[in-house]
Amino acid sequence: MALRIGLTGGIGSGKSRAADHFRQLGVPVVDADCLTRELTRPGAPTLEAIRSRFGENILDEQGRLDRSRLRRRIFSDAAARRDLEALLHPAVRARIAAWQAALTAPYGIAVVPLLFEAGFEPLFDRILVIQAPAAERVRRVMARDRVTEAEVRRILSSQLTDKERRARADDLLTNDGSEAQLLAAVERLHRFYLQLAGGHLPEPGH
Repeated sequence: MALRIGLTGGIGSGKSRAADHFRQLGVPVVDADCLTRELTRPGAPTLEAIRSRFGENILDEQGRLDRSRLRRRIFSDAAARRDLEALLHPAVRARIAAWQAALTAPYGIAVVPLLFEAGFEPLFDRILVIQAPAAERVRRVMARDRVTEAEVRRILSSQLTDKERRARADDLLTNDGSEAQLLAAVERLHRFYLQLAGGHLPEPGH
């Protein structure tokens, strides 16, 4: 059975960039955010359940989930956030487990932003936490999502702290330098995971 790695970290810490580097090394990667988008596409049962819970105004004019509106709603209402998670997390968990069961590579990585908060630890053999300075994370998210600093801070306050994540991590990846430094750190972890898995991956592109 393939080694199952969970990659998590706070918003803006660089999870997607790290995952891209693993992909470039030939590692299979699945992203919980991408699975969530599939589950909430127009016509999907999960989207209908979200519409039923949150109302028609949670959709845009084309009947798609208005993610910005939903994000503002759930990060100002803890009960609403819990309701949304109850609708999404079981389906995402099942998708990740099915993906892991089909792995043929020595190891695979699942990117799960709320891995600890959602109780997904049993899905993984090792958990990799990526961390970055808080000020840099706020700046990245403001630029990426076009939101205010106050909105980013609300999201941060709803997640575990870096200290809490580090205490529960098997491996740490610090993203406070250049892209080259991040890639080098990913390559070191890649060699480590291959050693643990007792296998090797084909060269990227093969």
